Amino acid sequence: MSRRLLRGFWKLTWLETKIFAREPMGFVGTLVMPLVVFIAFGSAFNVGKPRVAPKANIPFNVAILAAVLIAISAVQSLVAIISIYREGGVLKRLRSTPLSPVTIMGAQVAVKLVFTVISLALLMLAGRRLFPGVMNVNVFSFTMAVILSTFSILSLGFVVASLVPTARFAQPISAAVLYPMLAVSGLFYPVDRFPRVLKALAYLFPTTHAVALLQGVWDGSGWGAHWVNVAALLVLFAAYTAFSTRVFRWE
Repeated sequence: MSRRLLRGFWKLTWLETKIFAREPMGFVGTLVMPLVVFIAFGSAFNVGKPRVAPKANIPFNVAILAAVLIAISAVQSLVAIISIYREGGVLKRLRSTPLSPVTIMGAQVAVKLVFTVISLALLMLAGRRLFPGVMNVNVFSFTMAVILSTFSILSLGFVVASLVPTARFAQPISAAVLYPMLAVSGLFYPVDRFPRVLKALAYLFPTTHAVALLQGVWDGSGWGAHWVNVAALLVLFAAYTAFSTRVFRWE
């Protein structure tokens, strides 16, 4: 039985990969938009110019912003595709198969992670080509941090995808959930300076811990110094995933 489920998982993953590659919003949003944002902000703030001290002149880390946007774009694509499937009756038909919500979401995660790695590779190549000296970061460690962050942020996307009623509401609802999370993530303003209630709320969002971990890897302090953020990303992933399986709607 487990072999049949595994075979079904890989078939579904391959199918979702082809659908994602043909779907302009997800494909462009995940691969193109973060790269455009990175290049645009990098050029606007003269990132990599010898005459400019980046840490003193840039109000936020453009590479980390682009990396988090990769994850957010993947989540928006997930919400949109699941809502389209629900509205079109695809999920209803899948319900009659041995595939569980976890299997369906797992296939979506596998596809999103593959394209996240591809998008991050394009980001690193563009950074080293256009902004020499800026992308001096441990590539493997940074990639692992982005993958873990995407995992955790996707789990919140599971919840939104499980509840969003129709495809028409998918984009506005996911944007209303995700972009405020980015605003209070600590990327633009230190979380410690937030009011107590907002600070407590920020720590419930995976983006806050993702930014802290990515910044730690970028600065060289490493994973050990941010084990609390790593643990929080894993706990939030488990909690949001468990909740999404309870509220998942097939139709």
